[in-house]
Amino acid sequence: MDLNHQFEVPVPVEEAWKILTDVERIAPCLPGAELQEVEGDTYRGVVKVKVGPIQAQFKGQASFVERDDTAHKAVLKGEGRDTGGKGNASAVITAQLSALSPTNTECKVHTDLSITGKVAQFGRGAMADISEKILAQFVVNLNELIAAQPASTTAATETVAPAAAPVSSDGVRKIDGPEAKPIDLLDAAGAPILKRALPVVVVIAAVVIWLIAR
Repeated sequence: MDLNHQFEVPVPVEEAWKILTDVERIAPCLPGAELQEVEGDTYRGVVKVKVGPIQAQFKGQASFVERDDTAHKAVLKGEGRDTGGKGNASAVITAQLSALSPTNTECKVHTDLSITGKVAQFGRGAMADISEKILAQFVVNLNELIAAQPASTTAATETVAPAAAPVSSDGVRKIDGPEAKPIDLLDAAGAPILKRALPVVVVIAAVVIWLIAR
């Protein structure tokens, strides 16, 4: 299943590239996502979702398989799983940045998503709708992050990332970042979708949150 998204950020392409490939820095911008540890080029964390009083937590990881700093292109592979056994997903995400002007950058994201279990019973339209809304909130948060940084490129791209503990003997570095608030699927998915297939929407939303914007 293919999903395509694009958005703009109000910074030069070189600065946008440094920001958007700094996973530790942008993770808090992604609704419901919490980065927990880094091992080499692999990033692991959780996604928290809720539907009314019901909350759930999903695990996932993503890693760079290609990163071209000259062409501003990155390819990542991500995996997500529902700890309740309702479904699994894997994806190859390709992000391409291009300069729209000296001060604006466009980011195009193509996701090749493979899903199994109950998640696979749901339709592409619902997945696209949920991912669009989640990405829209990510972009709002990202632009707020950019606006809060110093004006110069050097200062903006050298901002200290969330505090991290030293690398342990097994090569894993724990991330001491902000705890994520669960994303409310009643807002992200909408009542009509939830009425049709609530359990599946929960899994889809978690997978899309974790995979779509890495």
